[in-house]
Amino acid sequence: MAQDRQTVSGSGIVNLIAGVAATGGLLFGYDTGIISAALLQITPDFALGTLGQQVVTSAIVAGALGGCLVAAPLSDRLGRRYMIMFAALVFIVGTLVAALSPGAVVLVCARFILGLAVGMCSQIVPVYIAEIAPREKRGQMVVLFQLAVVSGILASFIAGYLCRNQSWRLMFGLGIIPAVILFVGMSVLPRSPRWLAMKGNLESAFEVLQRLRRDPQAARRELDTIIAMHDEQAPWSALAQPWVRPAVVASVGVALFCQISGINAVLYYAPTIFAGVGFGQNTALLTSIAIGVAMVVSTAFGSWAVDAWGRRRLLLRLIPGAVISLMVLGTMFAIGSTQGINTWITAAAVVCYAIFNVGSLSVAIWLVGAEVYPLSCRSKGMSLVAATHWTADLLISLTTLSLVQALGAAGTFWMYAAINLAAFVFVLRYVPETRGHSLEQIETALKGGTFYDLPDSGGSAAPVEA
Repeated sequence: MAQDRQTVSGSGIVNLIAGVAATGGLLFGYDTGIISAALLQITPDFALGTLGQQVVTSAIVAGALGGCLVAAPLSDRLGRRYMIMFAALVFIVGTLVAALSPGAVVLVCARFILGLAVGMCSQIVPVYIAEIAPREKRGQMVVLFQLAVVSGILASFIAGYLCRNQSWRLMFGLGIIPAVILFVGMSVLPRSPRWLAMKGNLESAFEVLQRLRRDPQAARRELDTIIAMHDEQAPWSALAQPWVRPAVVASVGVALFCQISGINAVLYYAPTIFAGVGFGQNTALLTSIAIGVAMVVSTAFGSWAVDAWGRRRLLLRLIPGAVISLMVLGTMFAIGSTQGINTWITAAAVVCYAIFNVGSLSVAIWLVGAEVYPLSCRSKGMSLVAATHWTADLLISLTTLSLVQALGAAGTFWMYAAINLAAFVFVLRYVPETRGHSLEQIETALKGGTFYDLPDSGGSAAPVEA
């Protein structure tokens, strides 16, 4: 219990959680995004063909798939905080190996190691934040993780541009700074009160809630609600129970569409695609920076909108913009001109797509997954969400360049437009509004069969009995 008696208390802990989560998300974004610029140098250095480029790019995704699955049972056993600290150590090791790689094989292994850490963070950090954040700030707090992810992506684009005349090894090596910050920062944060309660350590859980809520009575009421749910760690088979199925469908569906709607195809290969159709290398890299800025701005907006508008309404309002942007983008590539006004229209379509897609699906993916599952199988459910995310990401990273070669850039972007339209229909049918509901209220709605009928509380206390 002494480990939870930290000097940070009250509202300060909320800000500290956001800052530390930001470093975990920053690593996530930086290490997945830096390959976009580094690939332009790595390809000639290691004589990589199309397959080699896709393997180097996707190695981090393969590692992330394994990392998110391993993290679930370990975070249930050891706790969310310790697993995040372990992920930081893995980040440090992977960064050093990547920066010192003598050849393509070692680089692939290094990026697989980095992927393990990325997968762990994608599974653990949103769950940790959701279990600690107060209900009225949970949406904003969890989305701050995604804001950090896209900020890391932007940082990787900027680093790639600034280091374009230097070594790709420096691009990778810079990632060690936030990894050290993450490890040190997590050591001063408390453990999850819900995880402590699930482990039967009610005294420590109450102590943490007191410091987080600054109101002993509110802390006691919240702990009583957690205890009333009688949650214990459940096996993987719990996710197949009929009453849990709506949570699985909603969260896994959002995770799947987040990836197959094309955002990482743009993220990973934008410079390569644009350079291949006539843009200069410097212009292609600068276009990536513009995409990164758009992703940060749209995620910042989304962190406000998920609580002001609601999760479901945000998705339904922004996804149509992504469809239109991709249709315009495909049309511009079909025309085949990268001169004059068409150049600006193409760049604007890419930036608009990033704004609408990232501001909707990418904002919602970790939030929906962290909210909808019952405590007994929350970490395993979040692992399923992360595994879906990384499996689809692996498919995208292994096939994007091949799709562009087979369908052309125009056909590829039109295909992604159709997938975004399918995502809109899915959200309309299967994603409920969870704004303003406590995690325990959402669990009660699942058990009572009213998950799809959750009222939009407008951020106030939800009328669902716990």
